Amino acid sequence: MFEVLIYLFLFFNFIFMIALIKKDFSVIDIAWGISFFLIFITLYTAEYHIDSMRIKIIGFLVFIWAARLSGYIFYRSLKKGKEDYRYANWRKQWGAKANQIAYVKVYMLQMILSLCIASPLILIFKFDDNKPFGNVWDFLGLSLWGIGFLFEAIGDYQKNRFKSHKENKDKFCNVGVWKYSRHANYFGEACLWWGVFLISINIVPFYLAIWGPLLLNILLLKVSGVAMLEESYEKRPGFKEYKQTTRRFIPWLPREFK
Repeated sequence: MFEVLIYLFLFFNFIFMIALIKKDFSVIDIAWGISFFLIFITLYTAEYHIDSMRIKIIGFLVFIWAARLSGYIFYRSLKKGKEDYRYANWRKQWGAKANQIAYVKVYMLQMILSLCIASPLILIFKFDDNKPFGNVWDFLGLSLWGIGFLFEAIGDYQKNRFKSHKENKDKFCNVGVWKYSRHANYFGEACLWWGVFLISINIVPFYLAIWGPLLLNILLLKVSGVAMLEESYEKRPGFKEYKQTTRRFIPWLPREFK
C-alpha cells in the first residue's frame, strides 16, 4: 500500500508540473483514468501479489476503461485547444493563489479520491486467495461493467459527433443514449465501478468494498458531475424542455414536454 501512495503522489505532482507549464489545470482530467491503472500496476508488480484469474480480469477491465477514457479526454482537449471552462472559472476565482489552491483542492484531492474509489480494486489484492473466478457475482459484475463501459464509450462518441455539426452548437445532445439520460456517460461510469464491486465481493467483505462505488455515486450526483453541469445548464436556452423530456441519470423512456 505504501508503494501505491508514493507512486500516486509522484504521478499527480508530475501532472501538476505539466499543468503549470501549459497553464491548463484541466490536464488532470486526462490523468484521472491513468491513476487507477497505476494503482493496479503498482500492486500487481509488488512482491506480495497473488497471480489469480480474478486479478488479471480486473486489471484488464481497468486498463480498457482507463485507456479509452484518458484517450478520449486527451483528444477532446486537443480539439478544444483551451482550458476547460470549469478550471478556467476556478483560475479566475482563486486569482493570484490559483496554483497553490489548485494543487491542494484539485490535484491532491483527486489523488485521495482515486485511492478511495479504487478501494475494491486495492482490497482484492489483500484478500485474494486464488478463489476460482466464474460464479454468479462475477458474471453479474462483468455484465454490469460491460453495460457501463458501452454507455460511457457510446455516449462520448455520440455527443462528440453531435457537437461536431455547426447547427448543433449550444444545443443539448438528445440523440442515441442521450435521449434516455441527460448524463449517460456518468451513468456508465457508475455502472462500471459497481461492476468491479460485484466482482470483488466474492473475496472482499461487503462492508469494506462498498465504500468506493458509493463515494463515486455521491461525487457524480451531488458534487462534481451531474450537479455541477445541471447548475451550468440552468440559464441556457432549451434546458427547460430537455430537463422535462429526458431522464436525469438512470436511462428510461423520454417524457412528453408540457
